[in-house]
Amino acid sequence: MTDMSENTNVCPDLQEICHRVKEKSVSYDQYNFSSRYNDFLKAFFDLCQEYDSLDDFCRICVAVPLEMTGFNCSLYLYQEKFEELRLVCDSDRGILAKPEPAAPEIYLLNTPYETNRSYIVPIYSRSIFHTPVEDSTAETWFTLDGMDGRNRIFGMLEIKHHAELSQSDRFFFQKYCNRIGYTLHNRLILLQNISHLKFINSLVMDIEHNVIVPNMYFKHIFNQLKKKIEELRGVKEKFRQLVLPPGNKKEIDKYLKRCDEIYDEMIFYHTDLVKHHANISLFLESLFRREHFKKGHLVLRTKRCFVEKEIILPQLEHYESRLRAANISIDRPQNMLEEEFEILVDVGLLSQVYANLFSNAAKYTQEVIDHYGRLRKAVAYGRELVDNFPERGKQGIKFNVFTTGSHLQEEVAIKLFEEGVRGPGSENVPGTGHGLAFIKHVIELHGGKVGYEPTSEGNNFYFILPIPPVAMPSKNKDKSI
Repeated sequence: MTDMSENTNVCPDLQEICHRVKEKSVSYDQYNFSSRYNDFLKAFFDLCQEYDSLDDFCRICVAVPLEMTGFNCSLYLYQEKFEELRLVCDSDRGILAKPEPAAPEIYLLNTPYETNRSYIVPIYSRSIFHTPVEDSTAETWFTLDGMDGRNRIFGMLEIKHHAELSQSDRFFFQKYCNRIGYTLHNRLILLQNISHLKFINSLVMDIEHNVIVPNMYFKHIFNQLKKKIEELRGVKEKFRQLVLPPGNKKEIDKYLKRCDEIYDEMIFYHTDLVKHHANISLFLESLFRREHFKKGHLVLRTKRCFVEKEIILPQLEHYESRLRAANISIDRPQNMLEEEFEILVDVGLLSQVYANLFSNAAKYTQEVIDHYGRLRKAVAYGRELVDNFPERGKQGIKFNVFTTGSHLQEEVAIKLFEEGVRGPGSENVPGTGHGLAFIKHVIELHGGKVGYEPTSEGNNFYFILPIPPVAMPSKNKDKSI
């Protein structure tokens, strides 16, 4: 076998790990554990893979020393509820149905110590672990900051009849407790993740039952409201047809005019409610699909659609009032709608892509002087065909959303679509830096790619999607900006 100290051809990516392997090898030589103790550790790790529950893990912690060395052991873990160390398992009784408070001579300490009859060793966790998990034994566990403020301790392992322990035995049990702490930490993390997934799946069913399904009832309410509005109009017309005394005409006309105003206002609010409800319903359906939570990632439901008519225009209408309030004009392509063709996309998720882009436009668009010397503060959208996407010989379609303003710095632009990244000047603007990362994720799920490019008067955020062969358009005109 080649001496590792002579291995100078390690690739840079493996250097750190190879260095740790060498350090471990040196440590193992120094440990010089007997074959019996090597078998001890193998049995511990093999059994930890064989048994899943935390109760069984506790049994393993005391059963392996008993069987391999004959030493009786007791496992104590810190119980958060009572803020004290408690006995959870020992060699005589196994798992205790109800953990018992530790005897006064058994206490938390970040170094091994002795009592009259036992050797006590701390069990360290890898990091502070606060979240409870659904397991009868796990509920008793918690980590505690060590005496020096750095170490974290799950509990203590008591090895009885310490007079029979040699220095080598004591050193081995310290290393054994390190293995217990490492394995216990990983088990708690695994159970925490399982618990979280169960909760999320349950939450999705609650959302489906208590939010999405009841949300459909709003359609019925809106329809009833629309009927009442029309009934109001009918009553008003009937009222007009009545023979009225001439002297009351002016007063009656005033009330009829007010009826007209109320009718128009109710129609406006009804239309706005229906649009808002449709948009929220679309987002609820696309974000809270059960498939997302079963798979652990977003799952597409694609269908053929006209992107401008079915996605861009509804979202632009939703954000139009915010754009107008910020004095941002909206530049629309002249003939995109006439020449648009169907492509295969997830309508709900792609709608949220445009919602994020228009929301950012409302927040970050700046006023500039255009090439005519006029002030311009605008957002524009469009599309164009690109060659050789996603591969040579094929075509993709590039969707653009342009905003006026100063260009982003190159170092910011490179990281713009990463989670949590926000551009300069966003300190006082509400946001989390999640929107563009979400866009990138959704577009890449569609087989596309996202990008940013500075233009003469501002910034263009774009994404490119592959075009199904049957949807190829007959014209190749730039429809952007």
